[in-house]
Amino acid sequence: MKKIEMKTPLVEIDGDEMTRILWKMIKDELILPFVDLKSEYYDLSLPNRDDTEDKVTVESAEAIKRLGVGVKCATITPNEDRMKEYSLKKKWKSPNGTIRAILDGTVFRTPILTPSVKPSVRSWKKPITIARHAYGDIYKAVEIRVPEKGKAELLFTSLSGQETRETIYDFECPGVLMGQYNKDSSISSFAHSCFSFALDTNQDLWFSAKDTISKKYDETFKLTFQDIYEKFYKEKFEEKGIKYFYTLIDDAVARVIRSEGGFVWALKNYDGDVMSDMVSTAFGSLAMMTSVLSSPDGCYEYEAAHGTVTRHYYRYLKGEETSTNPMATIFAWTGALRKRGELDGIDSLIGFADNMEKAALATIEDGVMTGDLVSLIEGGRTVSGKEVKKVNSAQFLSEIRKRYEAMA
Repeated sequence: MKKIEMKTPLVEIDGDEMTRILWKMIKDELILPFVDLKSEYYDLSLPNRDDTEDKVTVESAEAIKRLGVGVKCATITPNEDRMKEYSLKKKWKSPNGTIRAILDGTVFRTPILTPSVKPSVRSWKKPITIARHAYGDIYKAVEIRVPEKGKAELLFTSLSGQETRETIYDFECPGVLMGQYNKDSSISSFAHSCFSFALDTNQDLWFSAKDTISKKYDETFKLTFQDIYEKFYKEKFEEKGIKYFYTLIDDAVARVIRSEGGFVWALKNYDGDVMSDMVSTAFGSLAMMTSVLSSPDGCYEYEAAHGTVTRHYYRYLKGEETSTNPMATIFAWTGALRKRGELDGIDSLIGFADNMEKAALATIEDGVMTGDLVSLIEGGRTVSGKEVKKVNSAQFLSEIRKRYEAMA
């Protein structure tokens, strides 16, 4: 079979632990036999980030801005335990947070649905897409450990030298402080991205925050969304028969659980991080959720929504067999290759991505799947009547390849 030619490289960002192992397996089994892959490679493994003082993370983001499309493996954001485990110089910040800050985009996360995997929430019949703001907030926050009694203040000094000062708290004992920020320009870009995505996919858009408590920070998000909707999107939404509305995040959570799905749920950075895990798990598995970062200037970064699967990695290091689900990482690769094909006008590359995804879903419907999905199949048979068979990661990828080759 002749390999599909690429014109422009995509940015390939390698990662950590079990997902790094899967990354190579997916490339070797599902990508390289069929695509003459052109990529600019960046190693974002934790040891290499430490060796490069995290410069490699910034370089990978700049490469995405230059080339337009990237695909990223899951990476570790180190805590105190990880710092000791890897003998790090410091606790490096989230690489995803760094990349998102540089690209200033919105992360859209949508579950991968297959008929045999039923959502835990009985009312859900359609996918729920999480639109997560990908700039600022807690991911770019500055923190201080308060060592003793004292007065904490929030100070802003304008270019003209004017000071605005607010007392945060008069500490009567040690504690902690955090300062976080966002920008009107980024919030506006977030809103435009969400409204455009909802229009493109013909879905209602929900936005939720907590402006009743955060009367300046969260209210800015709320008012920006409403203003942009009224000025640019209201008529378009009405023409398509879709809706936009804002509600408090606690009310939104209750509404989401009672809904049938089929909408876009826009959330601030950390809220989106948490709720995307909730939505993906309730739809079936963390390994069954796509994630794409879309920037205002038309750059895209595709990745799996889950982490590095540490537990399976430790078992792998002991020589034990693992049945890790690679679906989200496969869809990250196919998403990036499809977008590269769309931007470069390569229909065969688009077709490859489409068919590889179909082959992956067909494998599950044929009853061949990893352990996380086996327990979710009611009665031990798929909707197509096939008896479920648990396989390890390598076997699963091999089965997908068989089905893809049968389509070609």
